[in-house]
Amino acid sequence: MKKSKAIIILLVTVILIGLIGYADVYGPKGYGDGSVKDINLGLDLRGGVSITYQVVGDENPDSEDMSDTIAKLQKRVENYSTEASVYPEGNNRINIEIPGVSDATDVLRELGRPGALYFIAQTDADGNQNYYATDSYNAEGKPEYQLTKSIDELKAAGSIVLEGTDVADARAVSTQDQITKTNEYVVSLSMTDDGKQKFADATTKALASGESIAIYYDGSLVSVPRVQAAITDGQAQITGMNSFEEAESLASTIRIGGLKLELEELHSKVVGAQLGEEAIETSLKAAAIGLIIVAVFMIAVYFVPGFAAVLALCLYVVLIVLLLAGFNDIITLTLPGVAGIILSIGMAVDANVIIFARIREELATGKSVDTAMNIGYEKALSAIIDGNVTTLIAAVVLMLFGPGPVKGFAQTLALGIVLSMVTALFVTKWIMKALYTLGFKSEKWYGVTKNKKAIDFLSKRAVFFVISIAAIVSGFVAMGMNSSKGNDVLNYSLEFVGGTAYTVNFNENRTLQDLTVDVVPKIEDITGSAVQVQTVQDSNEVIFKTSELDNDTRDALESMFENDYSIDKANITSETIGSTISSEMKTSTITAVIVAVICMLIYILVRFSDTRFGISSVACLMHDVLVVLAFYAIARVSVGNTFIACMLTIVGYSINATIVIFDRVRENMKGSRKNADELKEIVNNSITQTLSRSLFTSLTTFIMVAVLYVFGVTSIKDFALPLMVGIICGCYSSVCLAGALWYTLRIKFAPKK
Repeated sequence: MKKSKAIIILLVTVILIGLIGYADVYGPKGYGDGSVKDINLGLDLRGGVSITYQVVGDENPDSEDMSDTIAKLQKRVENYSTEASVYPEGNNRINIEIPGVSDATDVLRELGRPGALYFIAQTDADGNQNYYATDSYNAEGKPEYQLTKSIDELKAAGSIVLEGTDVADARAVSTQDQITKTNEYVVSLSMTDDGKQKFADATTKALASGESIAIYYDGSLVSVPRVQAAITDGQAQITGMNSFEEAESLASTIRIGGLKLELEELHSKVVGAQLGEEAIETSLKAAAIGLIIVAVFMIAVYFVPGFAAVLALCLYVVLIVLLLAGFNDIITLTLPGVAGIILSIGMAVDANVIIFARIREELATGKSVDTAMNIGYEKALSAIIDGNVTTLIAAVVLMLFGPGPVKGFAQTLALGIVLSMVTALFVTKWIMKALYTLGFKSEKWYGVTKNKKAIDFLSKRAVFFVISIAAIVSGFVAMGMNSSKGNDVLNYSLEFVGGTAYTVNFNENRTLQDLTVDVVPKIEDITGSAVQVQTVQDSNEVIFKTSELDNDTRDALESMFENDYSIDKANITSETIGSTISSEMKTSTITAVIVAVICMLIYILVRFSDTRFGISSVACLMHDVLVVLAFYAIARVSVGNTFIACMLTIVGYSINATIVIFDRVRENMKGSRKNADELKEIVNNSITQTLSRSLFTSLTTFIMVAVLYVFGVTSIKDFALPLMVGIICGCYSSVCLAGALWYTLRIKFAPKK
């Protein structure tokens, strides 16, 4: 490489960091659009709209109907944000919270008001008209229609051919007319299994008589499409829309009408962030401090390569901020999303550490710096790809099959993994080459690995196994003790078990920080449980959410508000709320994780051609999850939304660390058959050779999370503390258990000769 090219590479890198950093703050065009302020933050970090619906005509609806309605609403509101949540309130109310929205009216208009949806035949069995065109026209210039009978009469006459529950999905679609080549806007319908047959019968009959099938919703006929073909596959299109917005409005109406319960809006409000602005400020502060500490560490340990990695890491950080702002219509950043970014930063450092360790090994054999760099990158490539791809597989599966909060975590993790691989494999390499060309050619700038005697980890494997079993068992013992004392086995938060929501109208406006310092501690003293607090925009109302309370505790709480803040009891309302993490969400999360693990196993089997590697990797993964679960049980750390994010982070982190060691074992095996003593030596050498990588990567990731814990608010501490335990546990299982498990399986179940 010529010096002029080296200078250009360094200048371009620094300029890119500066320009992208400027775009992060002020936007690509300097007007603020596309900047960090446009990152779509979740309800926990920014706030959003809260809408309460009430079941029409039934104060005690069937619990199964409520669950079905909540599940369907959850899927629909995720169109606005993957972090939107739906949960029951009292016996006959449903609350919807959508982050990043400041106008409830817009949401209500787009979401539609859930009501009864029916598909009505044009004529009844006697040939009488069920509806007719009036002399009036709507805003789109289409005739308006009027029913000739009531809905009850139509039901009795068998004129209602389908109901909303027979429609599986409705989507607005833009298509192109094959003749005129103009865009057409249609509503694409998918029927349920039952609806498929009903629709086939209805359209066959309507086609034979040249009739239409009207769509009735919430008191009026919203569309009267003429049947142009018998539809037997459950897939239909409603044509004749003047715009995509009109098609989307009708599709939304059909989607929201397919509920088992008819709902009406009770009230809506715009609420503040659950964690408050302080959470964002402290998280940004923690991230900055953590990155500085990691930068100093990398330079101090790895010299010139460390400096190159720091520049690449800076580019990574400004790029991921820009991409989060650019993909704000897809990605909603919440606390779990922050976890995904932290993990991807750890993996970005990890890739560099693997490369630098390889370079030092090559220098120790007497190779030149330039040659050592090339060979180091070549030898590190498989470990980096395997470690990142296994984690990326998990992220993609979770993104496809996981519920809303899990999707948000998976999206940021996947984005971070791809970006970190690019910066580690290409940006760091070119910066190192440039620095080498500009005069940093001596070995002293890169460090040389000293010959280390292999540590005999396998001789202590029985001790490691006993320690791990004891740690896991202690968790189950703690759960049993918690249960025997009348407590939950884990300290479940509101998201898991629900509780009580108090809406208090203060006599003056109160800030979230003021409430957190002054009011929340008093509520926690009375209730004995954690409190979530949200302010309501343009009002003095504040929502406090806490555990389910008995009558005495409710009276004590209301007396506190009355005596300490002079609030009339008429301005205090309470309602029992259900969990925001529904059984469907738990089931889909578990299913997604299982599918992700299976996919990772398949990948490991293909890459390593040995199922023992896959079994050992998953065993270590489960070990880490169970040990962290034990910590939750023993320390009684709050188990909420961040619990899922924490466990998923540990899954991704653990598998990556284990793969790096197994990659070295595979390399040292060189495909030949070995006896037990030779295998033992290979495993011990492999663990020792990758030990610095295991320790340093764990340390840098631990630093990022530890700083977050030191500066974070309470809910962030509840996330960071078990995550730190998981990082330590992941390092332990990779170094002390992974190789030992593989060796044990290899000896017990030796491959056939």
